[in-house]
Amino acid sequence: MGRRKKIVQECERLMDEPENIRNIAIAAHVDHGKTTLSDNLLAGAGMISDETAGEQLAMDTEEDEQERGITIDAANVSMTHEYEDTNHLINLIDTPGHVDFGGDVTRAMRAVDGALVVVDAVEGAMPQTETVLRQALREGVKPTLFINKVDRLISELQEGPEEMQNRLLSVIHDVNELIRGMTEERDDIDDWTVSVEDGTVGFGSALYKWGVSMPSMQRTGMDFGEIMDLERNDERQELHERTPLSDVVLDMVCEHFPNPVDAQPRRVPRIWRGDEESELAESMRLVDEDGEVVFMVTDIAMDPHAGEVASGRVFSGSLEKGQELYVSGTAGKNRVQSVGIYMGGEREEVDHVPAGNIAAVTGLKDAIAGSTVSSVEMTPFETIEHISEPVITKSVEAQTMDDLPKLIETLRQVSKEDPTIQITINEDTGEHLISGQGELHLEVITQRIEKNQGIPVNTGEPIVVYREAIQRASDQVEGISPNRHNRFYISVEPLPEDVVDTIKKGEASMDMPEQERREALQDAGMDKDDSQEVEHIHGSNILLDQTKGIQHLNETMELFIEGLEDALDNGPLANEPVQGTLIRLHDARLHEDTIHRGPAQVIPATRNAVHKALIDGKIKMLEPMQDARIDVPNDHMGAASGEIQGRRGRVDDMYQEGDLMVVEGIAPVGEMIGFASDIRSATEGRASWNTENAGFEVMADSLQREKIMEIRERKGMKLELPPAIDYL
Repeated sequence: MGRRKKIVQECERLMDEPENIRNIAIAAHVDHGKTTLSDNLLAGAGMISDETAGEQLAMDTEEDEQERGITIDAANVSMTHEYEDTNHLINLIDTPGHVDFGGDVTRAMRAVDGALVVVDAVEGAMPQTETVLRQALREGVKPTLFINKVDRLISELQEGPEEMQNRLLSVIHDVNELIRGMTEERDDIDDWTVSVEDGTVGFGSALYKWGVSMPSMQRTGMDFGEIMDLERNDERQELHERTPLSDVVLDMVCEHFPNPVDAQPRRVPRIWRGDEESELAESMRLVDEDGEVVFMVTDIAMDPHAGEVASGRVFSGSLEKGQELYVSGTAGKNRVQSVGIYMGGEREEVDHVPAGNIAAVTGLKDAIAGSTVSSVEMTPFETIEHISEPVITKSVEAQTMDDLPKLIETLRQVSKEDPTIQITINEDTGEHLISGQGELHLEVITQRIEKNQGIPVNTGEPIVVYREAIQRASDQVEGISPNRHNRFYISVEPLPEDVVDTIKKGEASMDMPEQERREALQDAGMDKDDSQEVEHIHGSNILLDQTKGIQHLNETMELFIEGLEDALDNGPLANEPVQGTLIRLHDARLHEDTIHRGPAQVIPATRNAVHKALIDGKIKMLEPMQDARIDVPNDHMGAASGEIQGRRGRVDDMYQEGDLMVVEGIAPVGEMIGFASDIRSATEGRASWNTENAGFEVMADSLQREKIMEIRERKGMKLELPPAIDYL
């Protein structure tokens, strides 16, 4: 315990020196070795014993993570490292690599200034590598590269020095192509590509705990040839002792990642839209520990003893016990009950946590992942944009009625902890729907409800979330209110894909200054006049108000929008959400009397008009798709591609990589349910695979009618479609 106490004291001392702090995340594709690497770093910093590193998986704290052998929740840890005679405090977040948990990665990036991207030397840059890089660069987080599993190139693939060098160079090249493509248009980022010469690339083996980089070779005098000999002769312990992985990586972190003082002036304008001239902005730029408190919550976890723990980044001021702080989007204040930092996976309470650090706070009962917490009322930080949207839903019911209130409470808690999950509670049927990123995501969540809360639940079969979208522009249609005194004239047309992307990425929203929003939409290809008439954005749909001087429209607009949102959330085909539509309001006739144009008149009129226009625009069902990549030995290749084709999928590419064949394809999410067990049995368990959500595609005409009927029946809707939909 004595040693631990020393480390805590050292961390407390370093917390007050922002120049010597590094906030970093480790991010990579699933199974490329992030968690094993984190263990190494902890052992190198003296936080866990050397022998168990790599097996202990100190960062995977939940039992289900240990069982599945994957990281599910992002885990925080702090450690110290001496570099060039100065001690540094390194706050590290180990993020999940599995696509179902991408939300955790995005949130982790908000708290850090540097991202150590880990790539498997054998597999190279993968789809998820690209996703995590994009998430980092979008948040203004600087990348460095660690190429892991180099031991496999030497011992398994028996590559000679030249082959090996070419392979490593091609990995670096691929990663740099990605970085270049994503930073070209950023004026606040210099050249962030990585290179061996600069020392921003490291190589090694997390499993055997050795690593090497240009600076480390100069320091230890070991060259690649020597490393290959030791690795080939199985003298791995000597390798680890002579060139330990943790030194190589932690030196790279101290030298090449920005400290908060360098990073905050660049990062704050990117994630905060407040007044740049204000004292608050200045205090965040200077990482001023005496300024007003500004704390961004990136993660909420339940602690059985302390209740909810909010962790995140302190941008300004110092957090202390007993402070009364505002939480964005809620009224009143919350009182801080304790503040702490992470040591290994455990929380250590301290007196105060100053700006530039990652802190853990209890007592912020109103906070959710993404909240801005501060000592003065302020413009909150930008919402954290999640790249993927939920594509699969399960119903959850408590087995006994007595557990119902507890279940509802737990579900609310779950959606607080993980904003990528959507919860719908249906009061009528008592059925609760959880929507998430994939089968595994929901399986983990429902398992945790049963285990941690002790609530036995029944879960339904997974249900896929569909979308509805029009295929062409409609004519102008009229919507009439039940009392026939109010009329709306609208038409709809498909939005260009670039405009939809701009909305989904949060680059154009109703929270932005109008000028900025107009420019963003025009850049994406929207007509200049249209971009000036944007009245409302809902999901990926835009409403334009093209009316001229209509009396009473201003006060009716709110009701019109309410009807519009209702009509778009529940499309005319099967009550599924409508996407990618431009709605033009051309004209309206409204009754003089407020009483005759209330909600009961305007909402049905709007809904009716929107649905008529959508049907005239030949609306169809879209189904969510998944990209699949399967790595299999040659003799199982046919079985693997058969698994994709047999699921209404298509195989786009097959190629040899190392000793494996890679099959790449795409298939509907609805058909991919149960894929995991099928592919295992088809390939005798020799395949490894990875799926990634790939947006929505129009479903084949021959399946439209049948699918619509199936969904309508499940939702208890009328089974006959309106006659206008006979084009299906």
